[in-house]
Amino acid sequence: MQLGLGTTPFGGRPMTLALVHANRVSSNKVEEAKAVDKWQLYRDLCEAKSMLFLNDRALAVLSALLSFYPDNELSEENGLVVFPSNKQLSLRAHGMPGTSLRRNLTALIDAGLILRRDSPNGKRYAHKSRAGDIEEAFGLSLAPLLTRADEIAQAAEEVRFEASQLKRTRERISLQRRDISKLIEVAVEEGVEGNWGSLWQRFRTIVDAIPRRASIAELQAILTELEVVRSNVDNLLIKLDNDHNMDANDHQFGRQHTESNTETYFELVPALDKDNGKVQPRTKTVEPPKRYPLGLILKACPDILDYAAEDIASWRDLMRTVAQVSGFLGISPSAYEDALDVLGQENAAVVIACILQRTKHINSAGGYLRSLTEKARAGEFSVGSMLVAGLKTNGAITLGRISA
Repeated sequence: MQLGLGTTPFGGRPMTLALVHANRVSSNKVEEAKAVDKWQLYRDLCEAKSMLFLNDRALAVLSALLSFYPDNELSEENGLVVFPSNKQLSLRAHGMPGTSLRRNLTALIDAGLILRRDSPNGKRYAHKSRAGDIEEAFGLSLAPLLTRADEIAQAAEEVRFEASQLKRTRERISLQRRDISKLIEVAVEEGVEGNWGSLWQRFRTIVDAIPRRASIAELQAILTELEVVRSNVDNLLIKLDNDHNMDANDHQFGRQHTESNTETYFELVPALDKDNGKVQPRTKTVEPPKRYPLGLILKACPDILDYAAEDIASWRDLMRTVAQVSGFLGISPSAYEDALDVLGQENAAVVIACILQRTKHINSAGGYLRSLTEKARAGEFSVGSMLVAGLKTNGAITLGRISA
């Protein structure tokens, strides 16, 4: 097995069978290899560095080595040995210290990207003809780069493909997060029937568990879970569309509908009819919801802030947070929807926030909400009084005035 001169290391550096193999393979394949663009090859290496276990500083040293190669294309015809001194190499590697330079040269050799072709005295130099052509050079051989060019290009392509898949999966996750969040939010605001509280809680559990640096396998598993939640949301909304279509068909065929969930209740009043007979029932509408200042509600119920995804800066933020909190408190979807129907979305949000604030003193949040809902239906409950009680408890009212 002939390897040629200068294939063994100079001085105390040991010779290994791995170096023997690397020199032999490089010598056999370099004649078959075609010329390749050195900077395109370097860019491929930068992208595939994780697969070759290279760091940025080793790549900086390799870039400096390539800059000493006179042509843009690596080829056997032009020679493959560069022979800069460590001082020159350090300057082109942005002033890298000598110890770091030697360590990263060793890393490039261990990665099988360059080979030493040491001179008898260990110096790097070249013998030139009278015409100035290089006849023989001692230094660092770039032959492994040429022979592994196709392998490096393929590795870079795999890394680019994985990065593309990772980016597209992240995009799909972002779209699912946006769609699910907004669809549940509008469903709760519009009072659509469904277990929106539990769906929101499940959605937030998935989102909160997303790691900051996730692999493609982890992201695909998260995407699958979000797609299941999205499917449940879509099914509830499709059911709503079907119900609306049935209502439209019933109306078209002239069927009579009786509103089963009105915003009125009957109250007996001491009013006599013309014959001074029995009192007559008259309808009284539930008082429309009052919009209390958001800051006032947060003063009375500060604990709700602990459950917000980011902050509560609007009524929409408050109602979205309350929809999640209702599940934490064990309030059933039917109790929550009943409160929305009777109290209205804003008042229901205030009531649940107050229940959360007093949760230590309430045995069953769901039963308490149902009780308050029935009282409101009978006109015996005031959201304002509950809010004021919360302000007094938290010391936000002083001398009859609400503190700023």
